[in-house]
Amino acid sequence: MGTLIVTGGSRGIGAEIARRASDAGYAVCLTFHSNPTAAGAVVSDIQAKGGTALAVQADVAVEANILKLFETVDAQLPPLTALVNNAGILETHGSI
Repeated sequence: MGTLIVTGGSRGIGAEIARRASDAGYAVCLTFHSNPTAAGAVVSDIQAKGGTALAVQADVAVEANILKLFETVDAQLPPLTALVNNAGILETHGSI
């Protein structure tokens, strides 16, 4: 199936997308900004189920980080076939 990058894939919706993509047959690269422990837990979950995953620290607002991300994916995973741009900052939390 190829490789899927999930930006912001270490927690929440991004983490679940990464897990489900692996279940569907993708090798997964997830990015994280500042929590390597959370990212490592998602990678471990995927690998424990027989999937292929890696985490790369990247601030998607910094071009050099994005270049490093794609270089890492190209060097370590099957060809890139999909991207989920999930990274973002929620400045205000509210209730519904």
